[in-house]
Amino acid sequence: MEDSTATATSSSSTHYFSIFTNYPLISAVTSFTIAQFIKLFTSWYRERRWDLKQLIGSGGMPSSHSATVTALAVAIGLQEGFGGSHFAIALILASVVMYDATGVRLHAGRQAEVLNQIVYELPAEHPLAESRPLRELLGHTPPQLQS
Repeated sequence: MEDSTATATSSSSTHYFSIFTNYPLISAVTSFTIAQFIKLFTSWYRERRWDLKQLIGSGGMPSSHSATVTALAVAIGLQEGFGGSHFAIALILASVVMYDATGVRLHAGRQAEVLNQIVYELPAEHPLAESRPLRELLGHTPPQLQS
């Protein structure tokens, strides 16, 4: 009885550590991390100040969303084959994520810019005059996705 319990525990712990050999996952996380790290430097280049919020923020250049889903799709394609259903799922997921980043999220950010300007121009006694500004950098322009 003890042998089966030890074997079950051993295979269970091996199962948890197999995440470190999941190459599509490692590829996606690595790409996300690199893209976020690069944002720190592109932000410094533009603004000449370090903005550590770039390490966790969305939007901007390069697109960590695009990097993540592209790396995931390519890694799945290389590992499982580009003709398989896993690659098809990853490719469709990547397409939806990038479409959303250049469509809905980009336009929501532009609307936030307009709304922030309206609130900024309100008289001081208006109840919304002291409201916190909306986040404007939500999406990506098409060139930002291709980086």
